[in-house]
Amino acid sequence: MTVLPPLVEPGRELGRDELARYARHLVLPGIGPKGQRRLASARVLVVGAGGLGSPALLYLAAAGVGVLGIVDDDLVEVSNLQRQVVHGVSDLGLPKTASARAAVAEVNPHVQVVEHRERLTTANAHDVLSGYDLVLDGTDAFATRYLVSDAAEVLGIPCVWGAIYRSTGQVATFWGAPPAGAEGVTYRDVFPDPPPPGASPDCAEGGVLGAMCGTLGSVMATEAIKLVTGAGETLLGRLAMYDALALTWRHLTVRRDPAREPVTALLAGTGGVDPYAAFCGLPPSDGADGAAVSVRELAALRADGSEPAVLDVREPWEVELTALPGARVVPSGAFAGDGAAAAVDDVAAWAAGRPVYVLCKSGARSARVALRLRDAGLYARSVEGGMLAWAREVERAT
Repeated sequence: MTVLPPLVEPGRELGRDELARYARHLVLPGIGPKGQRRLASARVLVVGAGGLGSPALLYLAAAGVGVLGIVDDDLVEVSNLQRQVVHGVSDLGLPKTASARAAVAEVNPHVQVVEHRERLTTANAHDVLSGYDLVLDGTDAFATRYLVSDAAEVLGIPCVWGAIYRSTGQVATFWGAPPAGAEGVTYRDVFPDPPPPGASPDCAEGGVLGAMCGTLGSVMATEAIKLVTGAGETLLGRLAMYDALALTWRHLTVRRDPAREPVTALLAGTGGVDPYAAFCGLPPSDGADGAAVSVRELAALRADGSEPAVLDVREPWEVELTALPGARVVPSGAFAGDGAAAAVDDVAAWAAGRPVYVLCKSGARSARVALRLRDAGLYARSVEGGMLAWAREVERAT
């Protein structure tokens, strides 16, 4: 177990209203008035205003963190509301950063919120993370997790990481070069290699127990508070694993990989391909190599009478909510595991030589399936942005 010195120096004296607001912290051993002043001076970045970021943001705001940065380029949709408690019905269609900012203001008007309404990439990660004392990573994409960890290591700041799958979750604190002689551990020490594309389903495919997000997100917020104030023992050097259905916690000791070189720069890309997506084995997402088409291009193909073969790889319940007429529905899970070859053969027989345009909700699942079909020799292209982009750019334009 690792006890670390406070990450942030105490700031100004607290005002009368703050003394009243944080009264339960002020009498708490390990925090007290000085720790509360440290929190007020802290700058914490939360990457992802989703299932994990939502409770983390609310509790960090309630705790009195001075500056909260929020990174997210997504909009609030109804399926988020089952677990992303920082958003509500009135926020549907709004940028998640704006929705989260309003929620934080309701919890604590003393907190300054900085919106980073953008996707974290190699081009902006250094600038976005710079100036923050620590970062919380609540994203669900492996490429982004490696990017956040690398950027944090380059900048020398700690990273509190969390992940959820169905009814289980994991939390850890990573720091490449911590003080006080502690051993540095990063995401790459625990996960040196990403899983094969499609091996780990996203929330839409695998599902997630909504209430569990509160448990894991609160632990992430607690880790951040301990780092800022120096209270207690952090998770640095340990991986906490939670099973909600069994209501059990397990802790695994993690060590630095002696063979791993410290990260001193982010991965460099070539040809416009995102280097972290390439590292995780993902196909290009920008269509630069012809691997993807836009929803407008697909709409034009459907309009000229060419009857393109559109493969919808969403789950049946998703299709019931918003269907694309004429598309064939085969859930993405059919293209993984023992039945994958049969599913590919079935699509090949159905397409009968026609190009296959693969569609899902936002483009992630379709990119994986399209790559699987191309590997089998089919002409397959992912539809960028999926049904979300179709609704936004095609249906609203007609």
